[in-house]
Amino acid sequence: MHEQPFPVIDLEATGKNILRLRQAKGLTVRDMQGYFRFEEPRAIYKWQSGQSLPTVDNLLALSRLLEVSMEEILVSKPISVTFGSREESRDPVSFLGRICSAVCFPARIPAFMKAVTGMRVLCFLSG
Repeated sequence: MHEQPFPVIDLEATGKNILRLRQAKGLTVRDMQGYFRFEEPRAIYKWQSGQSLPTVDNLLALSRLLEVSMEEILVSKPISVTFGSREESRDPVSFLGRICSAVCFPARIPAFMKAVTGMRVLCFLSG
């Protein structure tokens, strides 16, 4: 068995970072809403509270708006993943559940794990 740190995005810390960067640029939520052409500011509030992340396209646009790299917006945290154990082949749902619990909110785990076929996982996040 081999233990390896695996980087995941820390939603809450990333949200706080988006809020901090927005304020540092002197932008309001309404300013960002106009930039992204959102009808409502709900998505921006979700980003800032760590409830969701911008799509990759919106993350790129956000980095340009804030004049920082995408990596400077995202905050990661490592989780420990053990490779080479028989656990992955014996019980892939349990193994993936441990990873999902570190990556997403516990309430979203059932939505995250829609189907498991061997070690292939089809993941769908709502929202």
